[in-house]
Amino acid sequence: MRSIQQRLSLGLVVIWLVSGLLLVQASLWLFDHGLRRYLESGLREEAQGLLIALVRGPAGLQLNEQRLAPAYQRPFSGHYFRIDFSETVWRSRSSWDYELLRASAPGLQAELVEGPREQTLLLYHARYRRFGEDLSITVAQDYRPVLDSFNQVRQLGLGVGIGALLLVLWLQRLTVRSALLPLEQVRRQVAQLQDGQRGALDSQVPAELEPLVAQINRLLAHTEDSLKRSRHALGNLGHALKTPLAVLVSLAAREDLDPGLRATVQEQLGQIEQRLSRELGRARLAGEVLPGAHFQCAEELPGLFATLQMIHGDDLLLSWDAPAGLRLPWDREDLLEMLGNLLDNACKWADARVRLTISRQPDGFRMEVDDDGPGIDPAARDEVLNRGSRLDEQVAGHGLGLAIVRDMVESWQGRLQLSQGPLGGLRVTLDLPQKKPE
Repeated sequence: MRSIQQRLSLGLVVIWLVSGLLLVQASLWLFDHGLRRYLESGLREEAQGLLIALVRGPAGLQLNEQRLAPAYQRPFSGHYFRIDFSETVWRSRSSWDYELLRASAPGLQAELVEGPREQTLLLYHARYRRFGEDLSITVAQDYRPVLDSFNQVRQLGLGVGIGALLLVLWLQRLTVRSALLPLEQVRRQVAQLQDGQRGALDSQVPAELEPLVAQINRLLAHTEDSLKRSRHALGNLGHALKTPLAVLVSLAAREDLDPGLRATVQEQLGQIEQRLSRELGRARLAGEVLPGAHFQCAEELPGLFATLQMIHGDDLLLSWDAPAGLRLPWDREDLLEMLGNLLDNACKWADARVRLTISRQPDGFRMEVDDDGPGIDPAARDEVLNRGSRLDEQVAGHGLGLAIVRDMVESWQGRLQLSQGPLGGLRVTLDLPQKKPE
């Protein structure tokens, strides 16, 4: 789709071309019309001069050549006449062997006629009565020099018009660019919003953009406020449930309960506690975030690893490696949840080391999470990706979290693989394609 500036430029070019052509053509037509009226008076005087040159002689009407203009005596001079009376026709010597046609109607002829030597003639015809004789006089003048001048003026006007058009287009481009500069600034600010580099748009904009910017800022404030309330509500709910859950766990451990019922209650309470811990950990990992912020590795990973170190203790050696300045083009909260799940699982199964490696690939990004734990048997790796499936019920991890990660990776058209890692334990590999700009 063409930009606003391109559409304005194209529209202006069309308007200028059409207006310029109409203006030049109308000017030439008016000038031609006025010039023909001026030449008509001159041709009328020439016809009247020829009428005066007709005198009575011994044999009737005669043409006194001494009264003729010199142009009628010079061959192909561009001035010609023809006199018709009775059955006699007199022609000027200037026409030589060219026979000037007799006009059909009196007055200046609307149509030009071809003359000798590629001349174009303008004709004037008049009817008179002289010495009792009815006669008609047709005079002609070469109009070709005027037509050539018109063509030169048309070409000159076209050249000047094109130059003026280019100048106007350049000035229009500067004017439109200056007028659309606030829109470009808003576009850049929206892109910064998408990248999480700002929390609102600047309110100092032209009056035409004020309603749009104000509405976007209100929507951003409402979204951020809703996220904060949801996150705080989740944390408050989790903390409020901790004490009742602990009471239920202690009651379920009583020996006077039926063994089967006690085992069932303990299992269900264990699942509730695991899910509660996961949601609280997710809220703790996400922290405060601007809506739509992207993941800056150098800014987010240190805090994530510090939180994991605090949760799992200082006995684990946690490390990460990513190219300097790497930014992942996905939502910060989604990546924190995904990496938090993977690293949390790795920490629960690892003996001493967990390592995260992020690298840029030709078609996207690769993330590898390695631990030095027992790993997973190749035959059971597909099973562990199923939601809620766990190979060891005594250790939380490698169950719901991996299934959630798998769903997120599939929604991004990525791929998740489990393999034997270089540290001796499990390696989880995520291949995510380059996200296209929206």
